[in-house]
Amino acid sequence: MRLMTFNLRFATPLDGPNEWEYRKEMVAEIILAHGPHLLGTQEGTVPQLEYLAQHLPRYQPLISHRTIDPTCQYPTIFYREDLLQVAESGEFWLSETPAAHRSISWDSAFPRMVTYGLFQERGRDLRFWFIDTHLDHISAWARLEGAKMIREHFFARQDPLILVGDFNEPPEAPVYQEFLGPDSPLQDSWRALHPPGEEASTQHNFDGSSRGSRIDWILVSSPFRVKEALVVTDNWNGRYPSDHYPYAAEVEY
Repeated sequence: MRLMTFNLRFATPLDGPNEWEYRKEMVAEIILAHGPHLLGTQEGTVPQLEYLAQHLPRYQPLISHRTIDPTCQYPTIFYREDLLQVAESGEFWLSETPAAHRSISWDSAFPRMVTYGLFQERGRDLRFWFIDTHLDHISAWARLEGAKMIREHFFARQDPLILVGDFNEPPEAPVYQEFLGPDSPLQDSWRALHPPGEEASTQHNFDGSSRGSRIDWILVSSPFRVKEALVVTDNWNGRYPSDHYPYAAEVEY
């Protein structure tokens, strides 16, 4: 089963030649080329998400539970509806009032959310949670408290977990430790195949010149076994689909 997390970079004219209108075809093409069964996107505005829903054949956005607000940037799950079925879905805000729309706590710069679905591959018995989030880029306090909320909501569940997103912290930082501490069921898909010290960056300045750390992760629990993990650097003659590289993994079970 192929997985991908992809920070789309929100649509803004301030990006000039890298504005969404000039990238959107590339984004769809790269997703289709890698063919994830499950895709978690971040920073998508409503028009961006609508474009992908129209231009990713056989993919369905998991939004039936969502009240659409055009002012929001949403973490959103897309799934291959011919390969997967959904038993349950939902989302909540990473705040002290998680049911309150666009609520903010802990000095977060923006409202932050987690969205999730309970999936099952057609023809197979295993049900598992696929969880997508985007933690705050400014407040370390908000990132850690958001991570604690996600952990408390999902870690006690009996079904396996896949957690993806833009976590805005490097490996070994507090959020990583919250999700991958000694009592965690999760494994870092990158570290499953690459030893400590062999790292990568998932950020750049729309030019492929990597900067910063590996802040986009795919974390999986048993019985998923990681077969492949890669930072996707596909581009069109030096033009890139976002200021993040998509990150992809393949798992078996």
